[in-house]
Amino acid sequence: MAVDRWLRLVAADSELAPYLIGVDLVRLGGHLALLLTAALGGPVGAVARPDAAGGWRGLGLTEAQHRRVVDYLGGVLWAFNVPVEVVEAARRAFADEAGS
Repeated sequence: MAVDRWLRLVAADSELAPYLIGVDLVRLGGHLALLLTAALGGPVGAVARPDAAGGWRGLGLTEAQHRRVVDYLGGVLWAFNVPVEVVEAARRAFADEAGS
C-alpha cells in the first residue's frame, strides 16, 4: 500500500511523470516493495538483497529528481506513522544506493 501511494505521488509530479511513460507500474511497484522490504532488513526469501536504487536507476533521473523521489518515500512512510528511525533508514537506503 505504501509503495502504491509512493508511485502515485511520483506519477502525479509534473517533472517526474514523464519518466514513467511506458513503464510497467505494477512491475515497478512490486520491485520497489521488495527493495523496500530488503532495505529495512525484512525477509526477502531466496532473493538476494537487491540494491535499493535499482528500481529508479534505469529511468534517467537527475540526482535532484532522485532526491525528490526519496522525499516522496519519506512522506508516505511518515503518513503511515512509520517510526522516524525506520523512515530515515529507508530514505538512506534509497538515497545512498544512488549516490545522492
